[in-house]
Amino acid sequence: MTAIKHALQRDIFTPNDERLLSIVNVCKAGKKKRNCFLCATVTTERPVQVNVVKVKKSDKGDFYKRQTAWALRDLAVVDAKDAVKESPEFDLHFDKVYKWVASSTVEKNTFISCIWKLNQRYLRKKIDFINVSSQLLEELPKVAEESVPSGENQSVAGGDEEAVDEYQELNAREEQDIEIMMEGCEYAIANAEAFAEKLSRELQVLDGANIQSIMASEKQVNILMKLLDEALKEVDQIELKLSSYEEMLQSVKEQMDQISESNHLIHLSNTNNVKLLSEIEFLVNHMDLAKGHIKALQEGDLTSSRGIEACTNAADALLALPTSLRFCSFLFVGHDMLHAVKQQQQRFSDLREQFARRLASHLNSVFVQQFTQTFLQLYNRSSYHSVPGHDQSSTLAQDLLRYAKLMEWLKNTDYGKYEGLTKNYMDYLSRLYEREIKDFFEVAKIKMTGTTREGKKFATLPRKESAVKQETESLHGSSGKLTGSTSSLNKLSVQSSGNRRSQSSSLLDMGNMSASDLDVADRTKFDKIFEQVLSELEPLCLAEQDFISKFFKLQQHQSTSGTTMNEVEEMDGVALSRLHTSGVPQTVSSEKDMIRQMMTKIFRCIEPELNNLIALGDKIDSFNSLYMLVKMSHHVWTAQNVDPASFLSTTLGNVLVTVKRNFDKCISNQMKQMDEVKISKKSKVGILPFVAEFEEFAALAESIFKNAERRGDLDKAYIKLIRAVFDSVEKVANESQKTPRDVVMMENFHHIFATLSRLKISCLEAEKKEAKQKYTDHLQSYVIYSLGQPLEKLNHFFEGVEARVAQGIREEEVSYQLAFNKQELRKVIKEYPGKEVKKGLDNLYKKVDKHLCEEENLLQVVWHSMQDEFIRQYKHFEGLIARCYPGSGITMEFTIQDILDYCSSIAQSH
Repeated sequence: MTAIKHALQRDIFTPNDERLLSIVNVCKAGKKKRNCFLCATVTTERPVQVNVVKVKKSDKGDFYKRQTAWALRDLAVVDAKDAVKESPEFDLHFDKVYKWVASSTVEKNTFISCIWKLNQRYLRKKIDFINVSSQLLEELPKVAEESVPSGENQSVAGGDEEAVDEYQELNAREEQDIEIMMEGCEYAIANAEAFAEKLSRELQVLDGANIQSIMASEKQVNILMKLLDEALKEVDQIELKLSSYEEMLQSVKEQMDQISESNHLIHLSNTNNVKLLSEIEFLVNHMDLAKGHIKALQEGDLTSSRGIEACTNAADALLALPTSLRFCSFLFVGHDMLHAVKQQQQRFSDLREQFARRLASHLNSVFVQQFTQTFLQLYNRSSYHSVPGHDQSSTLAQDLLRYAKLMEWLKNTDYGKYEGLTKNYMDYLSRLYEREIKDFFEVAKIKMTGTTREGKKFATLPRKESAVKQETESLHGSSGKLTGSTSSLNKLSVQSSGNRRSQSSSLLDMGNMSASDLDVADRTKFDKIFEQVLSELEPLCLAEQDFISKFFKLQQHQSTSGTTMNEVEEMDGVALSRLHTSGVPQTVSSEKDMIRQMMTKIFRCIEPELNNLIALGDKIDSFNSLYMLVKMSHHVWTAQNVDPASFLSTTLGNVLVTVKRNFDKCISNQMKQMDEVKISKKSKVGILPFVAEFEEFAALAESIFKNAERRGDLDKAYIKLIRAVFDSVEKVANESQKTPRDVVMMENFHHIFATLSRLKISCLEAEKKEAKQKYTDHLQSYVIYSLGQPLEKLNHFFEGVEARVAQGIREEEVSYQLAFNKQELRKVIKEYPGKEVKKGLDNLYKKVDKHLCEEENLLQVVWHSMQDEFIRQYKHFEGLIARCYPGSGITMEFTIQDILDYCSSIAQSH
């Protein structure tokens, strides 16, 4: 406990100029909580303040902290619970009763004794001590109180008195006397007992002498006693005077304590007054609005630039004022309980609501007026109107952007009215854009189909018939409008529908189409019209989105949401269909989502109109999907580079899904047509139609997809188509009756190889090698098969010779076989003189000429291969004769030179 007492004095009370007099370890009665200490302390400065301090250990347990302090003068009762029986419980009655349980009765009694002594010494108001043992309430000796200076009597005041040490150190004179006395007795050190007896005898002698001297001086003693009695009387009188003086000083002390306490209260009152004045000045300065601002908010002109500027400044000043605690950062808890603050807040709130209502009403009027004028201009114009997009030169945009800061103020103060204005703006503008965009797409469709729809009235346009005719002739505009100033649809020539193929025709229509039937001009015109449509929509949407973000103060953040190029590239079939049909706006989670939803509402007709235009293009010519895929992919890529989360990027991405689906459908239809192709049984096959049309498709696709972003889609389509072409060629070759299978395979794979070599399609390198191999293999097979017919008997004879050798007969012994002796060989050779060989070769040339088609021009190639193969066979026959019939002198009746001459003359004659 001593160590704790020392630590508390050092760490807690010494920094506060206090002395710790007594300490007791306690806990609250009836509660299981951590123990704490009650400390009795006095201040070291006058006037002395006596306190009871509660000290508690910190949560971390490494230091003590002062928790609660009570002034001793506020203590009314000390209840020790039982004056006879030992009990650690006691109560202290301050403003309420605090019940404590001490760790031991000794600490409790010591603490209560200290409280009693402090009460007796420092307080006029006496504390009631009940159920306290009388031994603890003993009067302090006045001598002890007066002899020990204030601030040094810690042991007496604290109740921790210590016994006076009986040992006293000798002074120098006493030491000298003892040394002299011990020198007069030689054995003082050697025989201490004898020395002590000697001293005792001498002391008795001295005592006797003293008594005799006293008795002899009895008269002097009597006189001395009288003097002592008189002195005692004087002392009693002095004590009475001192007591009166002490009572007077005690009253003075109490008065000084009261004066000191009054001074402290006065100082505290002055401090509070200064703080109160500062708070009042702060509230007055920060909760006041200039009269000019109030007038601007109530009556300011919202039509002139100067009036709008004044209203903007006033609105900003009002926004800085606290209409409630949640609208400000400098009002503290309690400010809103002041009546004046509540009045000002209500005033500012009313002013804010009044101006917000007036601003919303005015902007609604501006919307109605501006869009009404625009509709009237559209109605009165005789030529095609270009949509008034919000570019820098737009009068509507410049007029509305003056209110941008006020819109931001309205957004921050009254979001309901801000949202209402946003909805009204979208409603007005969506009707305006819907009318113009539908007109624009209607004219584009007319240009694509090449028809004139004179006399047709647009359902949304109450105009004259002449206006409709003029709209079909040209589309005008500028940046941010539906048509461009440098290129418009009227530059594209309109051709009659008679020059077109029948509707829904395809470049790979197996039965009806050929390369000469393709209308390249029509496709070029469609490509330009489609590009023009996308080029006009893009700046319109970007300009409107930029205006919305500036006027409605919405931030355009970069995001990875929406349909990206890579995502569309990986989608096909059902996945594309699901993405295409799931274009539902998501819940607004940020300002960029709000921009996208506003754009979706304003331009709600763009996506369906684009889908209708795409459907029309696909109906006109299924190969238009190639043009649309390239153009749409480029515009999606451009839009995503600007802002992947924008309305334009999302809308074009959704439309791109439709285009990709049409492209896949086009490829699937072509593969289906290949699978269903039928070949005439009465005519030779030649180059199959779908092989020639694949060449045409590949050439067209390469020209369209040159440097395109969606090259991967074309490569995937190439792989599917070429495999379908290979399979269909095999199928037709197997079913062919008029033309040999090898000829069908040879000619068509040669054509495929030549096409792939010319176009240099990197993804089809493996297929090009495969086509070349198939062409070579079937060429060789056809040559070998055909050459077996003109020299049929000779071939059969030498096949028999080779068979005998293969069976194990030695080559020189083959001539001894009856069927293969020399006579039989000479007989067979005689059947094939030079004239017969030439005749057989001439018949073979004619037959080959009937098999091969003119388009591929492979006759000379095949004939040259046959010539080489014939010479190889001739050399092989000569070798067999030399090995199997040695020394027989048998030779063929024609030579290699004869073969070359025969083949050359036959080729030249035909």
